[in-house]
Amino acid sequence: MSYLEPTEFVTKMVDGGEAKVFMSTKDTLIRGFMAGATLALAAVFAITVAVQSGSPLLGAILFPVGFIMLYLMKFDLLTGVFMLVPLALLDKRPGVTFGGVMRNWGLVFVGNLGGALTIAFLMSFIFTYGYNTDGGAIAAKVSSIGESRTLGYSTYGIEGWFTIFIRGMLCNWMVSMGVVGAMISTSASGKMMAMWMPIMLFFFMGFEHSIVNMFLFPFSMIMGGEFTVMDYLIWNEIPTVLGNLVGGFVFVALPLYYTHVRTSPNRK
Repeated sequence: MSYLEPTEFVTKMVDGGEAKVFMSTKDTLIRGFMAGATLALAAVFAITVAVQSGSPLLGAILFPVGFIMLYLMKFDLLTGVFMLVPLALLDKRPGVTFGGVMRNWGLVFVGNLGGALTIAFLMSFIFTYGYNTDGGAIAAKVSSIGESRTLGYSTYGIEGWFTIFIRGMLCNWMVSMGVVGAMISTSASGKMMAMWMPIMLFFFMGFEHSIVNMFLFPFSMIMGGEFTVMDYLIWNEIPTVLGNLVGGFVFVALPLYYTHVRTSPNRK
């Protein structure tokens, strides 16, 4: 069969988290870099499709190709390790410490950021022919997205901040369901289908993904978006990262772990 029972794939989740804790610094950084770069390319691809076709839904339908590529290559996103790595600590795997979890998260964050920024500069160079033109319709679209999803939130104060947090939480709830769905299947086609649906949902609904935003907002600023780095950090990246952490760990990892690994006795 090409399907694993929950008790099997949740154990795989814990094993995967443990393996990431002990991965070398070099491998963690490279995998993080490649994941950030791949996802950034998928984001600019989806935006280009949406602008040129006039259909945001079509862009959302095609965006998951980036997640599928990086997952099949075993590259690491911060959103994924937020879900998987703490399970190894919760399961009391030998040698897994809180410091080890923080180290993994930090290295993956740095790698993702490096990959996303690299693509932001490469794509901005392409769209402007070496910064000699204004970038056209796609640049204008990206600039408006950056402004609306920083300054647009800030106009609502603390309620705006929590709106971003909740959107980040819902985002990684869906992304983590895609990762888990891919672990259920043992076939490449099954993994692709399992990832496609929740990833498409989060992108079309405008939920906030910290790694996509590592590309989108620097790219927006280069393309003329009128907001600052502090606007980006306070009114998007920080609440998005925190929301992604809660969404992946609390709404996906913990329910699966406590109902398929640390199960309670059946009622008599």
